Amino acid sequence: MDGKDTSNASQFRIGFLIHDVSRLRRTVIDKALKPLGITRSQWWVLSNLSRHSNHEMKQTELASVLDVGKVALGGLLDRLEAGQYIERRADPHDRRAKRVVMTQKGEDVLNTMQEQGRVLNMQTLQNVTPEEVQIVEKIMHKMKKRLLEMDAELKKN
Repeated sequence: MDGKDTSNASQFRIGFLIHDVSRLRRTVIDKALKPLGITRSQWWVLSNLSRHSNHEMKQTELASVLDVGKVALGGLLDRLEAGQYIERRADPHDRRAKRVVMTQKGEDVLNTMQEQGRVLNMQTLQNVTPEEVQIVEKIMHKMKKRLLEMDAELKKN
């Protein structure tokens, strides 16, 4: 600790608030996206694919980026492939590996989801000033950085 005096109540309250806001945000997003037939997890897959050249990645790389196991990712990809949002293809450089490629339908639904996400974010933050958003983002980045450091330290033990 850095010597700052913080009450035990406020130390725990921030964790509960972060959890509650995250849970409620997920609930609202899931309900808003339900008509599209896409879940948040599927959106996360498409979003990560869109950040790579040609909107494709090796399946193992995608699992690593998403920090999910092969089985969990396999189920997500099965549903996305059944909906024709992605295709799995053999990797041209490694015949044991599969590449996950976003289709045009996947790009179209991702664009729609991103627009809905922007609207939801605007609605969520309608009573928050831009300055307050910057403060919260700065704090959250610091907390994330510290948690990543703590996680790395704990992995050593």
